[in-house]
Amino acid sequence: MNIDEYLETLPENLLSGEDVQLPERSLREIFKFAELKKDDIFYHLGCGDEKGIEIAVKEFQVKKAVGIDNNSEKIEIAKKNLKEKQIDAEFRCQDVLNSEISDATVILFWFSDEEITNQMLKKFESLNQETKIITVWGPLPDCLPDKVDFPYIINKVPFKKAKTMQEQLLAIFGVKCVDFVTAWEFAERYTKSIGSPEIKNDRFLTIIQTLVIWINAKKLGVACGKEIPESIQTYIKLMKMNFDIDFEPMLKE
Repeated sequence: MNIDEYLETLPENLLSGEDVQLPERSLREIFKFAELKKDDIFYHLGCGDEKGIEIAVKEFQVKKAVGIDNNSEKIEIAKKNLKEKQIDAEFRCQDVLNSEISDATVILFWFSDEEITNQMLKKFESLNQETKIITVWGPLPDCLPDKVDFPYIINKVPFKKAKTMQEQLLAIFGVKCVDFVTAWEFAERYTKSIGSPEIKNDRFLTIIQTLVIWINAKKLGVACGKEIPESIQTYIKLMKMNFDIDFEPMLKE
């Protein structure tokens, strides 16, 4: 099967990030990266459980913390858990597209659904200046990042628009061109950020992400050199022979 067919075999909620909870260590890294502080009003969109809100309140002592998720069961559990811990925070069972977030100063937003991100971009653009939108893996659509510690990215209101996808990609990676080493390093960072220390298939995921990063860079004309590196060729063959996952169609698109 080609890589698109393989991705279609995975649960939709896994691809969208809906049921992927960031580890507590990653949440702390994100909050330090965003310089979350006492006078901030923090929103976690698609919060899932209460961990992000709990850390923001207890460890970073934000003025206000709001978790929003459309899963009523998760929201009720989050409310119960924080009430037992006597932590003052707000949880809403809402669609993020309809949520009121106008007072936010920092927002954690991890959605990969293009329709949602495009609609939320318009909503974010109306927020107060200097409001920080934190994303994981990619920036907001057509925007240049204000700050990057990959896979964590910050866009600030008002957003800086990228002239091209090439400009956006190179701004994320902070390089003049993307080679195998860059693709591997950034893929590994992403895998570690979303995985637990016990994860068994982190190398498999890193290989897939490396190939996706490099091939997309190649298609955009920002890969280093004209030839396919030997290491990329090796991993393409490995994925085909050992897992029947074919990346060749991506190279021909």
